[in-house]
Amino acid sequence: MGIVFGKICVETPKYKTIQSTADYEIRKYPAAVMAQVTYDPIQFKGDKDGGFKLLTNYIGIFGNPQNSNPEKIAMTTPVITKSGEKIAMTTPVVTKSDDREKNTVTMQFILPATYTKCEEAPKPLDERVVIVEEGERKYGVMKFGGTASEKIVIEKVENLKKLLERDGCNIIGEFELARYNPTWILPPFKTNEVRIPVE
Repeated sequence: MGIVFGKICVETPKYKTIQSTADYEIRKYPAAVMAQVTYDPIQFKGDKDGGFKLLTNYIGIFGNPQNSNPEKIAMTTPVITKSGEKIAMTTPVVTKSDDREKNTVTMQFILPATYTKCEEAPKPLDERVVIVEEGERKYGVMKFGGTASEKIVIEKVENLKKLLERDGCNIIGEFELARYNPTWILPPFKTNEVRIPVE
């Protein structure tokens, strides 16, 4: 019953809190290995979470894992979503000009901390799933509950940007959405975060 009320019972990434305010935190995350898929939601009838099934197939949540070993991999949280649609920032950022990427979504599963290098993770059988390493990184993070609708996420991102800029933080990339609970969790008990990379 606890899962319906949003209790998080799986591995979450470790981080160090650099700064904490009433509205947001600056966090430093260690390097991590991730399984990711980048796709156009049109492939999944407009579903921005369409890559979720590809990733759960890879780790073997609902059946035989679709990887080279085959090895079941423990689910972790949060699920990270990055949109190819850019939200304008006042600080210069590097963007890709390829129009095909404007509507893409990248979804990531952070693999358990036992995997420290890409080559340690089983190879995905579906070529759309790729294993990547992300180095140590720092984010401004704003936590919020409820359903992470597109409208709410954009409001939170804009608010976080303003707070970071007000406090002299240098924004160096696009936002990420981190969701900690399955879709069936009651909205008041959901945990979400918007994260913006900073120097």
